[in-house]
Amino acid sequence: MSVILLLIVFYLCFPAAIVYATHQSTVLNKIGAVVLAYIVGVVVGNVGLLPAMSEQMRSLLGGQAFLPDAQMTEYLQQGRLTAADLVPNQIARLQEILMTITIPLAIPLLLFSLDVKRWLKLARRAMISMVLGIVSLTIVIVIGFFSLKNLIPEAWKIAGMLVGIYTGGTPNLAAIATALEVDPNIFILVNTYEIVAGFFFLVLIMTVAQSLLNRFMHPFQSALTEEHLEPVQAANEEFEGMLTRSGILEMAKSFGLSLLIFAFAGGLSLLVPKSAQMVTVILGITTLGVAGSLLPAINRLKQSFSLGMYLILIFSLLVASMADLTALFNIDFFYLFLFVALGVFGTMLIHVFLSWLFKIDTDTTIITISALSFSPPFVPVVVSALKNKEVLISGLAVGTLGYIFGTYLGVTLAYFLNAFM
Repeated sequence: MSVILLLIVFYLCFPAAIVYATHQSTVLNKIGAVVLAYIVGVVVGNVGLLPAMSEQMRSLLGGQAFLPDAQMTEYLQQGRLTAADLVPNQIARLQEILMTITIPLAIPLLLFSLDVKRWLKLARRAMISMVLGIVSLTIVIVIGFFSLKNLIPEAWKIAGMLVGIYTGGTPNLAAIATALEVDPNIFILVNTYEIVAGFFFLVLIMTVAQSLLNRFMHPFQSALTEEHLEPVQAANEEFEGMLTRSGILEMAKSFGLSLLIFAFAGGLSLLVPKSAQMVTVILGITTLGVAGSLLPAINRLKQSFSLGMYLILIFSLLVASMADLTALFNIDFFYLFLFVALGVFGTMLIHVFLSWLFKIDTDTTIITISALSFSPPFVPVVVSALKNKEVLISGLAVGTLGYIFGTYLGVTLAYFLNAFM
């Protein structure tokens, strides 16, 4: 039991140390809190700190995350398992419980403080580019699915998750993975490969992309708005203010609302078949989160986003600690990496081509690609590289809409493609 308690404290509290470290170190801040959480989680899960399951227990799981108490007792009495398997089973149960609740609680929190209506009015020019991006993504994912479906296990689920990568980053990827009940090892593989591809992708965007695209696309033309906009948080400020008195009060209110939404969506899921319950929960909380953002009293709870991102860090740490690192080097997963790389770079190429066709300017195209690929916290970083503050609101608007619509699109496309398996 002491191991379980220590693990609970680790999962819930260590992300605070990661946040602190990113605020103290410029290098760690550039790496990002989510990436650091994955690194720490993978290390903890693969260096022998956690008791490992026996091969016999792995074979008896039969696709389950852990064995129910009655089944565990039966196997112990039969001598098929030993007392050494008890703690690994308890750890697996804890991980499954935390994984099940963190994302459904995080999604409404991430949506509450977003001013969807205002951003829609201020970012009309970017909306066309966003649509082109989603069309590009759909084309690439469908082509990749039909090319690789016989080479990748559960390719339809991978396709759905790749939609999440390009429409909101880790939060959407995690939400879609939860809705589709993706195996944790597959999830961490997809996200790890996305981080590798995304690193080179981000370097390209922040260095030579603008000068390259300006050679054949329309350069950005200033269209100053008369709107007076509030300052936007930079990526490294998303956790600031959490521990102030007002911040704690806002987080308590936000968490209570998110808990109610989760409970309501959970109750709603009981009305549908078991196979559709998780999808119902995820789509339900997304819808209610957007609805909450339209209410001024809820929208003013600015620390809700910080708390939501903290839950994303918990989830990242948790899932990474469940990963089998040896699987990353398994040649059997080459086609999975190929699918992820195709999703990231293939989508960008088609998006650029369509933007050129529809006469969308360079900076709007780049900020749209960045917002969809890396989520809103990365937008100010790319804006700084572009030296063009006018596209900031457009990027945030696109990133926000990616958060909202990405889950719907990913789940819908996944189930559509499942019909062709």
